[in-house]
Amino acid sequence: MNQVIPAWPFAVALMIGMLICLEIGRRMGQRWAAQNPEGATAGLGRLQGAMFTLYGLLLAFTFSDANSRFDVQRALIADEANAIETAYLRVDLLGAESQTPMRQLFREYLDARLETYRKVPDMAAVKAALARSERLQKDIWFRAVADSNLPGGHSDGPRLLLPSLNAMFDIMTKRTMAAQIHPAPVIYGLLFLLALLCSVLAGFEMANLKKRNWLHILAYAVVTAASVFVILNLEYPRMGLIRVRQYDQVLMDLRENMQ
Repeated sequence: MNQVIPAWPFAVALMIGMLICLEIGRRMGQRWAAQNPEGATAGLGRLQGAMFTLYGLLLAFTFSDANSRFDVQRALIADEANAIETAYLRVDLLGAESQTPMRQLFREYLDARLETYRKVPDMAAVKAALARSERLQKDIWFRAVADSNLPGGHSDGPRLLLPSLNAMFDIMTKRTMAAQIHPAPVIYGLLFLLALLCSVLAGFEMANLKKRNWLHILAYAVVTAASVFVILNLEYPRMGLIRVRQYDQVLMDLRENMQ
């Protein structure tokens, strides 16, 4: 979750920058046409095509990667719910006296996990909730190891409970890392610069028009900025319009079943 790129400011800045660059390119094209009345844009089509192809590929790959990471985060929520539920059910393998305090630790642990993502984008609160989850992990593990050897429990308790706890803890690490893995900011910087450069080239191509075609100009800028806005929302799904919080419902349902 480090180095978050805010979607709204980035998209608005991109749209305004593209509109400015379209106008700059148009005026540059008009000056060029005045100085070169014959074949003013001869040979420039291939260069423009190459630039727009490069920008389109970068935009497409960035969108595809962001959507893939979004799907991974959704899948990990279900994986964590399954892992916690499995470990919680295997608490039945402990002795009767050990089950009640262990189940309470599970409830506190799940509360901490939910709190971690409810606090986004307050990163200080997120770190505090993560630290609490890690402390509860240790408490659950030490109690499970100690209680597994007490009389009254199932003979297969240690063999079944402890691996399920390992799986439950591993999912927390995976979710934490998945929330922090994003493209380097230089990728979005390059995307921004290429959009501006392509706008200059597009404006240059429109230099032969006597009047500005505002429909095409606005459509080009708005659609491009909207595409980048969607990409950033997918990349940071707990901070924009596209959310994965609705998928946390499976964890909340599990918490209700633990009452």
